[in-house]
Amino acid sequence: MTGTALPAQDLGPPERLHPLFLLTGLGGTVRGAWGMLALGLWLGSQGRWGLIGAIAGAYIAISLGGLLLRWLKLEYRVGEHEIRIDTGLFERTSRAIPFDRIQDVDIEQGPVQRLLGLAQVRFETGAAAGGSDGVLHTISLERAESLRRLVRANRTRVSALAPAAAEVENAAPLFAMDNRRLAVAGLFNFSLAVLAGLFGLSQTLGNFAGFDPFSRRFWINALDFTGPLQAYVAVHRVVAALAGAVLLLALGAATGIVRTVLRDYGFRLDRVGVALRRRRGLLTLTDVSLPLARVQAAIVATGPVRRALGWFELKLQSLAQDEASKGDHVVAPLARADEIDRVLAELRWPAAPPALAWRNVSRAYLYLFLLAMIPIAAGGAVQAAFVPWLGATTLTVVATAALLRIRAWPRTRYALDGKFLFVEGGWWRQHRLLLPLARVQSADVTENSLTRLFGVATVRLGVAGGGGFSDHRVPALPRATAFDLRRAILA
Repeated sequence: MTGTALPAQDLGPPERLHPLFLLTGLGGTVRGAWGMLALGLWLGSQGRWGLIGAIAGAYIAISLGGLLLRWLKLEYRVGEHEIRIDTGLFERTSRAIPFDRIQDVDIEQGPVQRLLGLAQVRFETGAAAGGSDGVLHTISLERAESLRRLVRANRTRVSALAPAAAEVENAAPLFAMDNRRLAVAGLFNFSLAVLAGLFGLSQTLGNFAGFDPFSRRFWINALDFTGPLQAYVAVHRVVAALAGAVLLLALGAATGIVRTVLRDYGFRLDRVGVALRRRRGLLTLTDVSLPLARVQAAIVATGPVRRALGWFELKLQSLAQDEASKGDHVVAPLARADEIDRVLAELRWPAAPPALAWRNVSRAYLYLFLLAMIPIAAGGAVQAAFVPWLGATTLTVVATAALLRIRAWPRTRYALDGKFLFVEGGWWRQHRLLLPLARVQSADVTENSLTRLFGVATVRLGVAGGGGFSDHRVPALPRATAFDLRRAILA
């Protein structure tokens, strides 16, 4: 938040980003060079290698020049009560951020920054949902931690915070994940989208890359040393197809584990003063603080397999942003019910309403969806007459979607209990929303021509945080009930 700057004599000497910003800043330059890469590939196909070298050299020179100018023209000064950041070449901006306006200081380290002992610092303020007013992209880790201690000490009016931080390091975490749980979480993060992508790549690039696990030729070559097994695959086409499916499933599972380990390795959640502190990451280490007062809603998610095994995920919707510049924070990726309750207890939020408080939505929730599927099913039947495999695929998708909605309807319900609204839904992806009524910024009752025929409406709730105002809803309520619920929420 831009405020009134203190006199210059009340601020410390000017400081710059670490000189290695010229190295760490190249990552963003490389990520933005996709157009140059496409041009290079086209020129390479024409054999114009000299022109490629000239363009690449010019691009690198311009990028380094831009980073150098940015490094030279960015200065920051730290005072007793504020930090001031001056930026700009032709148009200078002097931004003052008072410490008492800063909610917390988040520290992030990419793999190169960790290797070099550097960090990125983000100052979180209440200026906007999910916004931050100041970022120092590359400073020493020691300086980053000293800035965080200074801000916290000033904000809480405590003169010495370092001992408290050390006590937190030695205390038992509120929630943590060991390597075994990481592996289990990775298996649950297996995605059908990943499987579909692998299947598509094997079919489109399989002949070129020599990797098509659904082809008998692939398995014959792979099993060249086995003799009888090779002969068996050569005769049975179905065996090759099944082996290809198993291989893709294994690759999908491995992909889920790798993604989870990279993101959540060393996951630890602590209570620090009036905030939750989350640290995680293998290559990119993030250290994010989530002030309790800025939490807007909580979502407990699971699925049929996870629920049978007693696993849940807890995500908090907040005005504070995380390392991905979003206000959705996963604070317990794979947790037991009692661990979820322990985190919610820090917010003084109940995990669930009394059992008798639940109310199911109308059967129109099911009927409206089935009506919407009729035109798609009819199109699938027409497809089947001309392209049987495409029609069969369409009808299978329609049948699967209908079955999921049939299973989800009994679980789609809501409860209004004192100061909280609870909303449950889904079957394959089950979720429970915990929403304090004081956090609701708007409540709309929406209808259309089709829902009016069934006499139902949807209550949509606007809640700050997440991706702007997140779209929480209670679907398919009898019309009078929808208006009564809106009045009760806004009251």
